[in-house]
Amino acid sequence: MARELARELGYIYIDSGAMYRGVTLLSIRHGLSEDNEHNCIQLLELLHQSNLEFRVNKNSQRSELWMDGMCCEAEIRTPAVTKQVSAVSAVPAIREALVELQRKWGAGGGVVMEGRDIGSVVFPNAELKIFMTASPEVRAQRRFREWSSQGKTISYEEVLADLVERDHLDSTRAHSPLVQVPEARVLDNSELSPSEQLQLALSWARETIEQAKT
Repeated sequence: MARELARELGYIYIDSGAMYRGVTLLSIRHGLSEDNEHNCIQLLELLHQSNLEFRVNKNSQRSELWMDGMCCEAEIRTPAVTKQVSAVSAVPAIREALVELQRKWGAGGGVVMEGRDIGSVVFPNAELKIFMTASPEVRAQRRFREWSSQGKTISYEEVLADLVERDHLDSTRAHSPLVQVPEARVLDNSELSPSEQLQLALSWARETIEQAKT
């Protein structure tokens, strides 16, 4: 939805979650996925040496994450990365480094940024904040269908358990937890089609843009 919203508005789309997945992939590739201080220091050094960027796929017109000149979009969406991304994203130094980069990319405005701490930490003064949600069962079923269509072998029960655990970890972590800020507009898409949720978000965005002009 965030990607389509950006396209409708002519804005830049940035998926902050993909950035954390990229760092998680980096940790897996270098055998640093265990949670200890030494590994965290090494991972932070690797992150500073790496080049993360988003490029638009000319065929799909979708923004994809590239790391050190290679597209890693498919790799960062695997169950292995999903299982570990919450632990990696809970490391304060990693979050600080990526938040700095996110703020740099969004400083000029005209950006739709997606992530679990965008409205609360990265851009607390954003003109429009949308808190998207749905029941865990609906979200798990959607992810299960997505992964099954890609040939990944995983059960619905495993997907649901991983999703619930990630929500718990992200909402209870000490640094930049997942929270619904009071001023955010809540979009529960449990019963909405992709088109319906996009139109609702688009109406909020256009309303906000008009208000800014007055």
